[in-house]
Amino acid sequence: MKLVIYGTDTCKDCVDAKALLDAKGIRYLFLEFSDSIGNLKRFLKIRDTNPMFDAVKEKGGVGVPLFVLEDGTMTFDVNEVISKIENA
Repeated sequence: MKLVIYGTDTCKDCVDAKALLDAKGIRYLFLEFSDSIGNLKRFLKIRDTNPMFDAVKEKGGVGVPLFVLEDGTMTFDVNEVISKIENA
């Protein structure tokens, strides 16, 4: 199952999630947006149009890491991602 992660290496949660996925041997494409305007625009298009980000934005958060599975599932929870991939 393909996995895309939107985030930045300056985010501790993103770094920790990548380390956990690496330890489990789960492959992913990490779209770093602190050094790529294109990746940032792709992330903002999702964030600004998806209601799953409303609570995050209300609290002043960014909403990363954002995990996107090939079936379209989006989540902020790395453990949910691991469970879905390991049980696929």
